[in-house]
Amino acid sequence: MNQLTTKFDATTGESNGTRLPAPPSLMDSLARVLVRLGILTEDLDYHLIRASMVIIFLFFGYQKWFQYEADVLIPYISNGPLIFCLYPVFGIRGATWFLGVSEWTFGTLLFLGFWNKKLGILGALGSCVTFVCTATIIPFMPNGWAASAGGFPAMTEHVAFLMKDIVLFSVSFYIAEAGFSKSITRY
Repeated sequence: MNQLTTKFDATTGESNGTRLPAPPSLMDSLARVLVRLGILTEDLDYHLIRASMVIIFLFFGYQKWFQYEADVLIPYISNGPLIFCLYPVFGIRGATWFLGVSEWTFGTLLFLGFWNKKLGILGALGSCVTFVCTATIIPFMPNGWAASAGGFPAMTEHVAFLMKDIVLFSVSFYIAEAGFSKSITRY
């Protein structure tokens, strides 16, 4: 009966009685699971960066299964000094499927790296290769620099899209190096 007669002032947050304990929220439950997995107890920044790379590979890999993405990638793959050979080997759709499988493979390895450092390092190294291959397209992209703005360093949308790969390479390198350092210090 006390719970029915308790008065609560919404403006001050004070009450004249005790409140029933609130049921655990979804965030409380999620936090408990993350603490049990060791994710929130140490290296939170490392785990957040790893998780963001897993999400990026999930979404980027998903796009590769559709014709619209195969069409969009033609100027990139055609001008990539390290990936132009994908078209003669696999064809236009096969090249994008190859990239999709690669991205999902590296994303999966990065995800498994939460529990197995060696798999995580392998995923990060594959990720580094991915972003080296795409970043090397930048100097070879036709009309990559806006002539109306004086050319280099004024980027067009094609080069601007590829610039993210420099940051993603750095993130991948960080994950690989941190994973390697963590596995060395354990022995």
